[in-house]
Amino acid sequence: MTMKKTASIVVLTALALCPSVAAAEGDASRGEKLFTRCSACHTVNGTNKIGPSLAGVVGRKAGSVKGARYSKALAQADLVWTEENLDAYLAAPVTLVGGTTMTVRISKDQDRQDLISYLKAQP
Repeated sequence: MTMKKTASIVVLTALALCPSVAAAEGDASRGEKLFTRCSACHTVNGTNKIGPSLAGVVGRKAGSVKGARYSKALAQADLVWTEENLDAYLAAPVTLVGGTTMTVRISKDQDRQDLISYLKAQP
């Protein structure tokens, strides 16, 4: 096998093993299905339930939805819901905001990315 063919195989193998950018960003359609886990407490239509509506959550200051019930810790948190903060919160809410009342964790990275992609699409 020539050096050029060997290099090509190595590059193609590396590309096959690396997740695509789209996968890293998440699948909003799959995220919509995953949101059913959240829907007992949250909506994306502007209506608050036990937790606040998550419509427009990406880029919003934590604890800022009018009429929503928040833990004291989350209401006082100096936190903006960036994709990175949402990912960390969904992975381990109490780790990011000690004293939060949210206890649901989403342990799989891809599930969190898909869910965040869905939330990003909600105005």
